[in-house]
Amino acid sequence: MKKTYVGGCHCGAVRFEADIDLSQGTYRCNCSICTKTRFWPAIVTPDSFRLISGQSDLTEYLFNTRQNRHCFCRRCGVRSFGVGHLPATGGEIYGVSVNCLENAEPRELIDAPITYVDGRHDNWQQAPAEIRHL
Repeated sequence: MKKTYVGGCHCGAVRFEADIDLSQGTYRCNCSICTKTRFWPAIVTPDSFRLISGQSDLTEYLFNTRQNRHCFCRRCGVRSFGVGHLPATGGEIYGVSVNCLENAEPRELIDAPITYVDGRHDNWQQAPAEIRHL
């Protein structure tokens, strides 16, 4: 069941709300940026994400295909969410960092299923051979 979570960056400049059903799963990826930032997102559609404040405090990082927008707070550097394109869902998606959800109970995060993807090799339908470090 969806729950409205509130969250944001470390310094509080970027604030958002997101309607997420954590029981539907989260993702861990072994690509270079997700590995280095320990990004752990839940995927939501644009109608389930609301940026409350901090638009002017966001900066974006684009690399590789330059289609995924990695959004960071320019003050504290925290990546609370990103915006990408997923044809299977019909277009734009938000990857919301579950570590930035302030009203998520530890049990909700423990119980959230994780799908591992091999982004390092552009193999998004299969888990990498090793996942313990992700």
